[in-house]
Amino acid sequence: MVDTVVVENENTPISAISWPAIFAGAVVMTALSMALLALGSGIGFSVVNPWSHASAADTTKAATVAGIYLTATAILASAVGGYLSGRLRSLWHGTHPHEAFFRDTAHGLTAWAVAVVAGAIILGSASTTVTGGAAREVTGAVANSRDLSLALTDRLFAPAQPADAAKDAMADRGAAGRLLAAAVRPGHVMSQDERTRLATLVSARTGLSMADAEKRVTAVEADARQAAETARRVATMISFWLVAAMFAGAFAASLAAWEGGAVRDGRLRYGAR
Repeated sequence: MVDTVVVENENTPISAISWPAIFAGAVVMTALSMALLALGSGIGFSVVNPWSHASAADTTKAATVAGIYLTATAILASAVGGYLSGRLRSLWHGTHPHEAFFRDTAHGLTAWAVAVVAGAIILGSASTTVTGGAAREVTGAVANSRDLSLALTDRLFAPAQPADAAKDAMADRGAAGRLLAAAVRPGHVMSQDERTRLATLVSARTGLSMADAEKRVTAVEADARQAAETARRVATMISFWLVAAMFAGAFAASLAAWEGGAVRDGRLRYGAR
């Protein structure tokens, strides 16, 4: 059995774009991104749920850490995949260095674009893994605050005495949840009638005096507004970090592809003096 050796001839026209090299770099880029995102999720780079007992400072700090890790992941994976796309592309004979620079960076950018599309199909979104289920709760808090605000009604209807816990207050809890959900919507302020109605429900079901019930309503409303604002702020931060990570990945892939192409052509030699 005789091995066939393909010799590149400078008289043979070579395409300016090498799709096999691009797809190879994109596959490596996507696989490495998935591995690093899974690692980040495993070691705890996730966003804290703003509707939990975590403070706003802790939640935004966690979002920043997750965003930094997401950006670092994009740079590392894109650099490796971009370098491979440049190193594996066809040899261009007689191509001007400026043209070769453009083609190599275009190879890296195209490989990055293919990897982004593939990652969006496989993962659903680039930030889903690293931010975990908490990120989905953050975005869901903005779109559907009703379900998340029901957790805060537990504080409203905490019984003043243990015996009161056996009372069936599901209907009142549902009404309170709807009032609280409306209160945390952007631009909405709970009216005095709504606040009085909510305090009346709390007083009737918990045994608290009307004054104490109003104080509890005011405190829970303030916490709900803070949680909703934190959720919107964290969702915005994640969006900005995702965009930053994508641009950083595109730059890293283009630069690494130029380096790989320069090594491929012999224009750059490691250790050369």
